[in-house]
Amino acid sequence: MSGATTGSVRFILRIEGLCVLLAMLLAYARLDLGWGTFALFFLTPDLSMLGYLAGPRIGAVSYNLAHSYIGAIICLLAGYLLAAPALTAAGMIWCAHIGFDRALGYGLKYASGFGFTHLGRIGRMAGAIPDTAVTNK
Repeated sequence: MSGATTGSVRFILRIEGLCVLLAMLLAYARLDLGWGTFALFFLTPDLSMLGYLAGPRIGAVSYNLAHSYIGAIICLLAGYLLAAPALTAAGMIWCAHIGFDRALGYGLKYASGFGFTHLGRIGRMAGAIPDTAVTNK
């Protein structure tokens, strides 16, 4: 087993990402916080890719921490429970970013390298590297 989803399961996971993106866009619109803020912070989780400067293992951990729904939903819930609109907005923007990435096929990373994700291989070498190259290091 390669550790990456394929076929209809991969398609469903990508559609789920699209649904999260759309749900967060609709919810954010109801908050009336301004789309400039949304645009400014939408790509912020991608700063986690800087972890790859320290190597693929640290890069994968860094990327996965910023691209897991766990932190984003905790942020969203904390904003709601604490009546903190800025924190709620941050959670929505974060969830929307993750949904966007998932819809495009960018999944959580394996330590094998940036191109090895739970949604399958990405990048120029995606078709050239066998599925067995993905490991759970």
